[in-house]
Amino acid sequence: MVSTQESLKGHYLIAMPGLQDPNFHQTVTVICEHNAEGAIGIVVNRIHTQLTCGEIFAELEIDYEPTPSTTQVHMGGPVHMGEIFMLHGPPFTWESCLMVSQTFAMSNSRDIVEAVALNRGPEAYILSLGCAGWGPGQLEAELLENAWLTCPALDDVVFRCPVENRWHEAVKRMGFDPMWLSSTSGNA
Repeated sequence: MVSTQESLKGHYLIAMPGLQDPNFHQTVTVICEHNAEGAIGIVVNRIHTQLTCGEIFAELEIDYEPTPSTTQVHMGGPVHMGEIFMLHGPPFTWESCLMVSQTFAMSNSRDIVEAVALNRGPEAYILSLGCAGWGPGQLEAELLENAWLTCPALDDVVFRCPVENRWHEAVKRMGFDPMWLSSTSGNA
């Protein structure tokens, strides 16, 4: 079971090189909630290559203004792949807003999607389809298997670092050279 002190809410889950699960190989996931019931997070370094935000807005019959910020849709994880999750900076006044840290939150209500579509939403955001989820004790077991590195999540890596550099940058922020990480795991 997870105690309050052990919660990884507001942390990165950085895939170790040896993690071969295609859903998580070389991913950075922001953990949005972690408690005795499990964990939920958003993968922040995977992009849908054939889907744009504009297409999602059109399908949902939401008016939108085409801008560069409406071009990328993230693949947030293999759970609830048909649902929209927004990882975002302020404001934090949306109907369904779960604070992740002092600087960002996760929301998945229609009001934030409509605001983003009209360029009236948060300045910094990631729109993703799906999320990552772990049942009770599942994430803890994966951590014991050395599948992940963890550290506090920083909004500058999430919102300002190019998507293709986020894994390397998150590892570097931990003080490691990504080239030094082994693709094999074990316990000393």
